[in-house]
Amino acid sequence: MGIFKRLRDLTMASINDLLDKAEDPVKMLSQFLRDMEEDILEAETAVAKQIAIEKKFKQQADEAEDMVNRRGEQAMKALEQGNEELARKALQDKKEHQARFDEMKRQYDIAKTNADQLRGQLSEMKDEFGKMKNKKDLLVARAEAAKAQKQINQTMSGFGQDNAAKGFERMNEKVLQMEAEAEASKDIRNSNRTLDDELSQLDKGGGVEDELAAMKAKLAAKKQGL
Repeated sequence: MGIFKRLRDLTMASINDLLDKAEDPVKMLSQFLRDMEEDILEAETAVAKQIAIEKKFKQQADEAEDMVNRRGEQAMKALEQGNEELARKALQDKKEHQARFDEMKRQYDIAKTNADQLRGQLSEMKDEFGKMKNKKDLLVARAEAAKAQKQINQTMSGFGQDNAAKGFERMNEKVLQMEAEAEASKDIRNSNRTLDDELSQLDKGGGVEDELAAMKAKLAAKKQGL
């Protein structure tokens, strides 16, 4: 995988197209985020290496430039002291350091350009990653809402339909049957009453009346005694 392949391949348009075709958009977007996190870590390592190269060439260019300036001052000092040969040697060395400076400066400019480009791409990747995280949060919320709505719709689709209605009708018929059986049992019980049962009931009724009459007589006698 190229360092910035995800940035190049996973534009928001292509992501939206893939999400439309996905069976589980949330899982697919989560996988995209994990892939981009890995690419960002890889890119950060590459940028760090490029920055190190940039700094190395900058240091070498600065050192060469310092030597160019020093040899120029030394050549002038040697010439002032009448030592033309030493001045010539200093200028020759200055020329060599100038060539090294020119090369290191060229390499530094290239390295800096590459480092700046990688920094920009890394920043772009992080921005894209942030957009995708926000998109995922929104998508998760929408998916959960859709899932809940689907569950409610599926539940409501069978709520109060023929199966339930038929079930209630069967229960109603069973209750009616139980009530009819209870009424029939009562009729059978009444039809099976014997003469003794009827006479016993009369005796019970007379006993209460006799006792009540006796209590009334006793109460009347008590009032007369007063």
